[in-house]
Amino acid sequence: MTDQTELARLIRADSAERGQPVSKLGYFCAPFRPTSGPLADKVIKVYRGLSDVAALERLHQCHDDYVQAMYASGVGLPETEFFLLDIEGSRIPVIVQEALPADSMMRPLMMSRPLDETLVMMAAAGEVIATFWHWAQGVETRIGFHPSIRNFAYVDGRAVFFDTFPPLIHYSRDEMGKMLLTYSDKRLMRWVGPFLQKKVTGIQDEWYSPPETLVGLVGSACRLRPDDAEAYLAWGRDFAERRMQPWLQEALDGMQEPPRLPGYWTGFRKILGLQGEPNV
Repeated sequence: MTDQTELARLIRADSAERGQPVSKLGYFCAPFRPTSGPLADKVIKVYRGLSDVAALERLHQCHDDYVQAMYASGVGLPETEFFLLDIEGSRIPVIVQEALPADSMMRPLMMSRPLDETLVMMAAAGEVIATFWHWAQGVETRIGFHPSIRNFAYVDGRAVFFDTFPPLIHYSRDEMGKMLLTYSDKRLMRWVGPFLQKKVTGIQDEWYSPPETLVGLVGSACRLRPDDAEAYLAWGRDFAERRMQPWLQEALDGMQEPPRLPGYWTGFRKILGLQGEPNV
């Protein structure tokens, strides 16, 4: 069990003591890994605090439920804990997660390894996607999954999913749309977003659609390595026929050509300076 006193001290400490951020990506936070001490084997993710106590308590419960869902589905996660810490008069959501090897992040591996090795990684990630969605067919509450390449590590021949925020369980579509703004680490997103709430809300739709999560994975691979796009499309079609039968036609329809991100989302990424790095 994580020592919450030590955790709060680390969060208050200056950056040199906390350790360097392990990702530049800032959709919701900049995770860091302590350089020493009892939490040196953990990645710490600190999110924006809220004055709404009920909303924070619900977030805590939903996150706990989502972690349990990941384990129940057979997807699994690195050991993951959620805390609401009292820091400087605010209650701050904090996630503490077992650190994965720095050289296991799937995105840089996909960019640097030979094509045949990347297809093996895609197959491992695809198995995680199929496993989750076949399990989720029996779940009554609204539940989603965001298995992008940047949210996977590749360890000992298997894909390890590690992204649990926001927890894609229980929240309605409109509630999740508002969360994407509430917890954004980018002030500009929180300022501009409400004027574009409908489009911001639509960002999540892929995460709640089994075929679109597979299409999204393939699209990411095609954008990372455009010269190998046909190989990734062929893999995706074959995988859909073998493992995504309930959603086959929609998946195939999305992989007739290299999938593209919606124009409004690529625009948001440019405005906010978001990079496709691991969201650890």
